[in-house]
Amino acid sequence: MLKPSNSVCVFVLILTTVHLHAADDKAEKPTKAKIAEIKIKGSLPESVSQPGIFGELEQNLAGMIGRLDQAATDDEIAAVLLRIREPSIGRGKLAELSAAIQRVRDSEKRVIAELESATTAGFLLATHCDEIVMPESGVLMIPGVRAEITFYRGLFDKLGIKADMMQVGAFKGAAEPYTRSEMSPEFRKQYEGLLDDVYEQLVDAISANRKLDRAKVQELIDVGLFTTVEAQQSGLIDRVAYDDTFQEDLRKTLDVDELEMVKNYGKKKPDTDFSGMMGMMKLFELMMGGEPSRRASRNKKIAVVYASGMIMDGESTASLFGGEILGGDTIVRAIRKAQDDKSVAAIVLRVDSPGGSAMASDMIWHAIEQCDKPVIASMGDVAASGGYYISMGCDKIFAEPGTLTGSIGVVGGKIALTGLYGKVGLNTDVISRGKNSGLLSIDQPFSDSERVVWKKMMEDVYRQFVEKAAAGRDMKAEQIEPLTGGRVWTGRQAKEKGLIDDLGTLREAIAFAKQQAGIGEDEKAELLILPKPKSIFDQLFDSGIGIQSDFASQAAKSVPELSRHLRTVERLRKLFTKPAVCIMPYEVRIK
Repeated sequence: MLKPSNSVCVFVLILTTVHLHAADDKAEKPTKAKIAEIKIKGSLPESVSQPGIFGELEQNLAGMIGRLDQAATDDEIAAVLLRIREPSIGRGKLAELSAAIQRVRDSEKRVIAELESATTAGFLLATHCDEIVMPESGVLMIPGVRAEITFYRGLFDKLGIKADMMQVGAFKGAAEPYTRSEMSPEFRKQYEGLLDDVYEQLVDAISANRKLDRAKVQELIDVGLFTTVEAQQSGLIDRVAYDDTFQEDLRKTLDVDELEMVKNYGKKKPDTDFSGMMGMMKLFELMMGGEPSRRASRNKKIAVVYASGMIMDGESTASLFGGEILGGDTIVRAIRKAQDDKSVAAIVLRVDSPGGSAMASDMIWHAIEQCDKPVIASMGDVAASGGYYISMGCDKIFAEPGTLTGSIGVVGGKIALTGLYGKVGLNTDVISRGKNSGLLSIDQPFSDSERVVWKKMMEDVYRQFVEKAAAGRDMKAEQIEPLTGGRVWTGRQAKEKGLIDDLGTLREAIAFAKQQAGIGEDEKAELLILPKPKSIFDQLFDSGIGIQSDFASQAAKSVPELSRHLRTVERLRKLFTKPAVCIMPYEVRIK
């Protein structure tokens, strides 16, 4: 019989000792929690743009929502820190972001909003988070709702410029800033009703999200300006703290040894390795707007067509002073592409437009009417006048409670420069044939006969607009009439009036489109984004404005109040060269 040797005993002892040391090391390893850090700033445009060589210059709304949804489903993420930096967004985008934040919270992850200083838009977004934190030096401003319209009539009179404009619809005041020195009674009544509902929604949101009495919220809005200590004492924010303090408290709440802050969580990093032949091919592909070749997916698709910006004839392009121009030809082509694609089961039209060219609006409406697939409209910040026109042919219309829509009316005319010519020493000598040969002349206002034919044409456009709206909403003439005339409604009011079908986000519109297409809840459906983003070459050279547009856009961001007036001038120049225009009478911003 063999006895165990001493060497075997020593080996067993060594193994046991090693095992104990390994267990001790495991117990001593510090625990970590990953925190997704996301910065929300800028205008968050609706449409998807082609990334530049060095990545996206500006985050779009879909990308921001995608990052929040990624955090909601990422098992490695324990909480989300939103650094909210004065986003320039309307109520539609605010609702989309708020819904995405709620999805993160529903995944049992804490969402903290960190503000430096904030005005209404940033604060409203922050109220949807679990906690709002500001540094001691911050300032909170929630001054209520205010309408400011700049009237150019006095300036035009001094310059010798006459805005010879006509409107169909008593409330269609798009030309009033150029033809009057103050609001007409109808224009004022329109604003009063609109601001009442916007204000009520503001009070409701703060009251519900911060768990404050409505009367108390109204009192706080009347104060308007708060130090962070005052904001905390009033219940508007939760904590006055700097980064290191609230991060340490978050660590304790999560019961971990340390936090790992994941900066710019979810933001796509550009591939800037262009070395070698493969790099050259990749750069060329990027410049031309191409995508790496891959096998076509057999999955059913939902096409999302982005219709963003002022509606004009022709192709979509960038606006010189920020924003986008929605080209009728571009959107019609996108709709037909989705219609012809056999893998596309339904179409969602995402509208963020104040309107514009009546002709382009009608062409888009007709393209939608020709579709034999379900077409669902999803309204963003604004879908008014021409923006409503292109939506009303859809099978169902979704809007946000704060969306601005309606404005069923027509405005048109021209700018006459006779007085200005005289002031600067110019003279125009005219030879004409035809009684109404001066219809398009910028030298003189309309003659009486020219005014008659122009107004007749505008009335016909208005008739078509109203009839198509009535047909789209399944209403009789007497039912639609009180809702037209240029009246603008919030999404909540439009739902009550029957101008839209339901209140909901783009995500809900896509889910409904999927249902209408017969795609099961558990069945995969890909999104096809249209129109296809322009290549870098297209952005640089399209319409001859590429680099100038980028420079002007950056300058406009630096001086926002100047950019607002420059956009007004650009709008005037572009739109009132058209016989009839379906456009909202004002630009609305949340400060």
